[in-house]
Amino acid sequence: MATTFDFSQWPPSLTDAQLETLTHHATTYALSHGLTYLPPTPTQPSSPSSAIHAPISLLPAPVPRSLFKKTQRLQSVYNTLYARVATNDDFLDREMGAEEGVGKADEFVRTLWKGWKDIRDEGIIQPLHLGLFRSDYLLHTGGGDGTLSVKQVEFNTISSSFGPLSQRAAAMHRYLHALTNYYDISPHLKPENFPPNNTTSGLAQGLAEAHEAYDVKGAYILFVVQPNERNVFDQRWLEYELLENHSIRVVRQTFAELSSSAKLDPETRVLRLTIPSAAPNSSTLIEISTVYFRAGYIPTDFPTEEHYKTRFTLERSRAIKCPTIPLQLAGGKKIQEVLSQPGIVETFFSSPSDTIVNNATDGAAGLRETWMRMWALDSPDPPLSTSIPPGVHQTADEPLGTALARTNASSLVLKPQREGGGNNVYKSDIPAFLDTLAAEERQAWIAMELIVPPAGVGGYLVRAGGAGGSAGASWEKIVRAETVSELGVFGWALFGKEGIVKERGDAGWLMRTKGVESNEGGVAAGFSVLDSVVLVDG
Repeated sequence: MATTFDFSQWPPSLTDAQLETLTHHATTYALSHGLTYLPPTPTQPSSPSSAIHAPISLLPAPVPRSLFKKTQRLQSVYNTLYARVATNDDFLDREMGAEEGVGKADEFVRTLWKGWKDIRDEGIIQPLHLGLFRSDYLLHTGGGDGTLSVKQVEFNTISSSFGPLSQRAAAMHRYLHALTNYYDISPHLKPENFPPNNTTSGLAQGLAEAHEAYDVKGAYILFVVQPNERNVFDQRWLEYELLENHSIRVVRQTFAELSSSAKLDPETRVLRLTIPSAAPNSSTLIEISTVYFRAGYIPTDFPTEEHYKTRFTLERSRAIKCPTIPLQLAGGKKIQEVLSQPGIVETFFSSPSDTIVNNATDGAAGLRETWMRMWALDSPDPPLSTSIPPGVHQTADEPLGTALARTNASSLVLKPQREGGGNNVYKSDIPAFLDTLAAEERQAWIAMELIVPPAGVGGYLVRAGGAGGSAGASWEKIVRAETVSELGVFGWALFGKEGIVKERGDAGWLMRTKGVESNEGGVAAGFSVLDSVVLVDG
């Protein structure tokens, strides 16, 4: 779509006094409403006694209304696609396995895949998978004709975080508008341009549906968490929603705790946990209906073999996993790249009676519109529609995929099979990185053309003193910076090999904003602030 909104004029100007007032109201609202983190300390106390507000923006980020609606329409199509990828064993074995896929080059992927393969050989006891998904997008101006579009950064299938806190960030911006009318600085800042955000209930509904499908009265949902988690309130809001509106209790444990507390019935594979009971020095066993992983997506979550053993114990159980190992593997960057190849995504939507896709009006073609060009570093063939500069040739030492990445480095990002932020290699850093990358490791990396967001857009970013930030970063209480904003759209699906049982494509959304000097986008990793959306028309 062509747009007449001038992104370079955002944000509207505010006086120092107005900024001070908005910052005061925003930070006190955040602290009052659980838009919070635990303070940065080497270890977190078992019973926290203080909190700091999460990094936030003072003004919402502009998004064209039609593009925002497009991302909402597409989420059910994405839910369906990744449900089908996760239940296609042959496809995952080929692309992610240890024999011919990414697992050959990536030890973390290889270990997960081998564990899943062993469990498959034993026999899967729980046919259902639960996915709480988040599809991340940037606005893209790379059409060359003023056309603005949305392009997908990645699709998250594990620990898709910041849903509850994003809801509170959106509520904070609505509060600031109701209180101050944002000093009438922009005609775009009006109530009808603040889209609703009910992500907490949307995501909790997916967990509740899995719990109901398990159908055991009195069972708990298990949250598998990282030790010393600072982003605990984002998770706690889901826990409170499940208890207060679904009467479902949650227990939180780390892999280390689960290594001794988790008990698997050898015959039924029912998963039970030992937890303290009311009586002194006593414990009780509880049954687990659903395992929700907010840990397990990075190698450092598995410092010992015992941690992997615990992960596989959970996978073997009758409890419904969110995600299963195959669904976690389906979120790999390699899968994103393979789906973009000619004709591949269409094979997952081959039925003419595909109601979800046909009703979405966009279908597989709509998904393709959101993808940048991607290719594997070990690829011997040029990616679709990618020009090969003179003098670039495949050699025995460097395949064409690597040579293209070296030549086009200024417009690329290299991605490994990792989540959580801080893992990618950008632009001018690429050639030197390729020099150090062993040939056998190329299969684990993909090259992706960089998305080109609108230039000149800015924001007012606020961090708590001493909170977060990447190593060496220096933040004042509030800064005005040129920014890039990333929209995440949440959805969920409960599914098995026979198809989707239930799904929801409008489970909520997230906006994160970072300074343009930062390549990474993770809030927890210290690069971004929590933001929300103001809809604008072209």
